[in-house]
Amino acid sequence: MAMEGDSQRNANARDTRIFLICATAGAALGLVSSYLYTRAAQERGEGDEAASISTGQALALMVAVIGLVRQIAELGKPKKDDKGKKS
Repeated sequence: MAMEGDSQRNANARDTRIFLICATAGAALGLVSSYLYTRAAQERGEGDEAASISTGQALALMVAVIGLVRQIAELGKPKKDDKGKKS
């Protein structure tokens, strides 16, 4: 029974570590993206005005983000040749 508790704690610690790493990476990506976006808007001469984004651009960006999230989710799944094996 103690082994099950230890493995559960290890799994929880691993999950917490993954959440923190991914949240930090997501925040860093968001900061870099917003910096690059505002710099590009300033270079276009829009300065203080908010740069407008077309519906098509927003839709294309959302499709790309959804694709990226799906790829990340696939990383956690076992490979097809590993399904029959148990560690």
